[in-house]
Amino acid sequence: MMNLSRPSHSILLILFFMLAINSTSALTKYNVLNFGAKPNGKTDSTKAFLMAWKAACASADSTIIYVPKGRYLLGSMAFQGGCKSPQIIFRIDGTLVAPQDYRVLGKSTDWLSFEGVNGVSILGGALDAKGPSLWACKASHSNCPSGATTLSFTNSKNIRIRSLLSLNSQMFHIVINGCENVNVQGVRIIAAGNSPNTDGIHVQLSKNVNIIKCSIKTGDDCISVGPGTKNLWVEQVTCGPGHGISIGSLAKDLKEEGVQNITMKKTIFLGTQNGLRIKSWARPSTGFVQGVRFMDSLMVNVQNPIVIDQNYCPHNLNCPNQVSGIKIKDIIYEGIRGTSYTQVAIKFDCSSKNPCTGIRLQNVNLSYLNKPAQLSCSNVRGKALNLVRPENCL
Repeated sequence: MMNLSRPSHSILLILFFMLAINSTSALTKYNVLNFGAKPNGKTDSTKAFLMAWKAACASADSTIIYVPKGRYLLGSMAFQGGCKSPQIIFRIDGTLVAPQDYRVLGKSTDWLSFEGVNGVSILGGALDAKGPSLWACKASHSNCPSGATTLSFTNSKNIRIRSLLSLNSQMFHIVINGCENVNVQGVRIIAAGNSPNTDGIHVQLSKNVNIIKCSIKTGDDCISVGPGTKNLWVEQVTCGPGHGISIGSLAKDLKEEGVQNITMKKTIFLGTQNGLRIKSWARPSTGFVQGVRFMDSLMVNVQNPIVIDQNYCPHNLNCPNQVSGIKIKDIIYEGIRGTSYTQVAIKFDCSSKNPCTGIRLQNVNLSYLNKPAQLSCSNVRGKALNLVRPENCL
């Protein structure tokens, strides 16, 4: 039996961040205006922001980089770690805006990236990546750049992102890659429902990550969970439009780290393509998914409320047509309720070589057109407890 209470690492992480927030008055402050930044949205302030970071990073004190009200034009920036300062807080009261020409950022991997940092916080503010012009280029099948992730943290520790608005990212909005002890709270993410590859928050190769009280409206996965993710807690997240919350896609590589100890609690899905999904390509892999708890979720006209898809192949293009090596076990769906936009509300399409095991449905009530929906099972083993609608085939 898994412990369904919030793990101790999450409680300690939140207490640490609360103490950090209350101690901002003792920080050494660096105002970006003093380094030449212009809040007019027209003058390139990239150099000024990097200079402010360099000064804060070199300080032996805890520091705050302050961004006053206004609009700040910024190109691609990488904030490197190795800092003397034990804590650097970006306090943003303004809006950071990308160049109008999508090609300026589009050739970069990231717009704002933090690499190898420790104790960095981003509090407040808005990030406007000006993505629609690139989306339009891609829709016309022109020769377009891939686009940039708006905000990324790589190989970093003790990170918090709070009360931030991310608007119209070219690609992913927020990426957490190779990180430890990350708290994302009160974040709003907005992009059009047809915007391509604009995942809200992507987590991979990271542990002890909390995503709490966030609203995500986008054109791809609201939250995507990649290989090597451990101890992820998601609570009070509203998703829609978008593709739902996904673990995967997995089995991209033969040797792949597993995903384990994941909790998704008190989530709401509004007209999304999927609700709670686990997906892997049909090819060999050493990866796995285990110890996942989906609890207390509301579905409102969701096309596929509950999905395990081990034959994932979008648009049926270049499908591997093999058998997924991903081992999926110990997955709990409890208190999932609401309406399905399609007749099959629950679909378990598992690997014939590695059937899904330990799948548990408990207090699940999903309907289609005011009638019980349907459930489809392939290569899955588990059990249903208490009330379960649609009638289960486990």
